[in-house]
Amino acid sequence: MSRQGVAQRLPRLLSLVPYLRAHPGVPVAEAAADFGVDEKQLRKDLELLWMCGLPGYGPGDLVDLSFAGDTVDVVFDAGLTRPLRLTTSEATALLVALRMLHQSPGVVDSDAVARAIGKIEAAVGTAGEQAGTGGLDGLVAVESGPGERESTAVVRRALDRGRALRIVYFTAGRDAVSRRDVDPMRLVVAEGRSYLEAWCRRAGGVRMFRLDRVEQAEELGEPSRPHPDAEPTDVSHGLFGRREGQRHAVLELEPEAHWVAEYYPVDDVRVPGAGDTEGDPPPGTAPRGVPQADGGDPAPAGRLRVLLRFADPDWLVRLVLGLGGAARIVEPAELAGAVRARAREALQVSDGT
Repeated sequence: MSRQGVAQRLPRLLSLVPYLRAHPGVPVAEAAADFGVDEKQLRKDLELLWMCGLPGYGPGDLVDLSFAGDTVDVVFDAGLTRPLRLTTSEATALLVALRMLHQSPGVVDSDAVARAIGKIEAAVGTAGEQAGTGGLDGLVAVESGPGERESTAVVRRALDRGRALRIVYFTAGRDAVSRRDVDPMRLVVAEGRSYLEAWCRRAGGVRMFRLDRVEQAEELGEPSRPHPDAEPTDVSHGLFGRREGQRHAVLELEPEAHWVAEYYPVDDVRVPGAGDTEGDPPPGTAPRGVPQADGGDPAPAGRLRVLLRFADPDWLVRLVLGLGGAARIVEPAELAGAVRARAREALQVSDGT
């Protein structure tokens, strides 16, 4: 079943049992009209309900329905009509999880999450007052996120409706803004950030678009049609896993630039004189043609030598220039030369020569 189908069907399934309890002997056609689906779809939902219930999943555990002619009634509801009761610890865990979701724009409906947070806080507060504990006593206070950006809401809505998008996107690697028509595939959370995965018609391939870099989004009046060969990106090992066409560079980092080794895709980290290596590959096992992080002259104490993966040479040059002398390229030599040439050009411009 598609993501869109699941998103629409799950709330309906959760609402069916309470609805049938409140409308005993309701005609199937009438129930279908109330839920905004055809009779065939509602019967499929009712058949699925028969397989839902309590642990044990035997007689007396599963939801039981009774059909009489064209009407339906609930014989056993498996507790689906009882209000949810939470302990203080359970409410705390649920609130923390909901607030984390609220800080991940695009993955869920932020307004719905905010309403859920408010209802749980109100319920726990009422229970605390009745128990004499003063409300949210013992609950962890976590600040909610700033809410969903307008562009993110448009992206999520287009994905739910199965529509194509036109976006204005900032590409940090090239320091450029571009306009693209894309066919949305899914929303992904990887390494703490939210991404739209889509077929980019301009690039002719699957691309990841960071939601906080989508400056504008417009839903197009046409369905989303990703290329038949489009496959979701495997992010199980992180978003910056090895990709075909990537190259390696050896960088030397001053202490104030050590964060580069944690933030960017680094395969090898060496501390001068220690002989220890962190990451993959181990010492001496780099593929043929790949520079080694311990190549060249020894680095002074306090510096790191790292083996960094990159796809765009211009991005790497800008990265090193942006670090303002806290990093230098050891290998490959042509990129080290490009950094020096770009730095000289900047000095000449600043001096007015």
